[in-house]
Amino acid sequence: MTSSVPPLDRIRVGSAPDSWGVWFPDDPQQVPWKRFLDEVAEAGYEWIELGPYGYLPTDPARLAEETAARGLKVSAGTVFTGLHHGPAVWDTTWAHVADIAALTREMGADHLVVIPSFWRDDKTGQVLEDRTLTSAQWHDLTTQTERLGREVRDRFGLNIVVHPHADTHIDSEENVSRFLDATDPDLVSLCLDTGHYAYCGGDSVKLIETYGERIGYLHLKQVDPEILADVVADEVPFGPAVGRGVMCEPPTGVPALGPVLTAAQKLGVDLFAIVEQDMYPCPPDKPFPIAERTRRFLRSCGA
Repeated sequence: MTSSVPPLDRIRVGSAPDSWGVWFPDDPQQVPWKRFLDEVAEAGYEWIELGPYGYLPTDPARLAEETAARGLKVSAGTVFTGLHHGPAVWDTTWAHVADIAALTREMGADHLVVIPSFWRDDKTGQVLEDRTLTSAQWHDLTTQTERLGREVRDRFGLNIVVHPHADTHIDSEENVSRFLDATDPDLVSLCLDTGHYAYCGGDSVKLIETYGERIGYLHLKQVDPEILADVVADEVPFGPAVGRGVMCEPPTGVPALGPVLTAAQKLGVDLFAIVEQDMYPCPPDKPFPIAERTRRFLRSCGA
């Protein structure tokens, strides 16, 4: 690509601990948090997410000092929820959400990424519940998500962005559309993860063009179509699929990120586009060169 590519001036690019193979607050296979911060800044990113709560320091003064020293800012925190279980899980959900939302707010971010719970274990593949929700569970999922959006906004001033994810109940085009059609746009927006959506058969550009007003946040990643075909055929759970390399380095996979970013730019709103290349577990020296090349590639797209 050449310098004639128009600048995507509404897109704010960042990366996340996930791109360094970080899935858990504490895991000996993961890079230490200071190394992540050093490398993400050196790779050319200004924005980061908090990642799993407890991976980065949870004391806001300490975290603010560490990020500022590297020229980094926080775009969002992340929470995991099982809201299709209804009001019975609200108290435990809120206890989990409140600490993360408080730190997210303290760090000056505006977004809370909400990931639905998995219907099968992402490590063992054990089936935890039916992969298809009943009508009653769909009702609980949508109404409790609206409740979460309202409470997070009223108490912390944050916007929730729900993240369709492989091996959850909000995954395919059909289920994402059903979820969006049943929730209040003032309370619930979407974190469109291009890799997860492609993994589940969806078209990111089409989703942006169809539900543009609901797109509140982007995660940028790609899938390897050949590995994905084997994963689908073998019914491989998400965790082992990542181990097979199903999420690959841009621009070698799908979807093409240039058209996705162009479609997002056309919405005319400021959007974060946070790189997430799932590769847990990975050697500690693997993430940085990929992150650097990915940042260079995104600049070539205008971002």
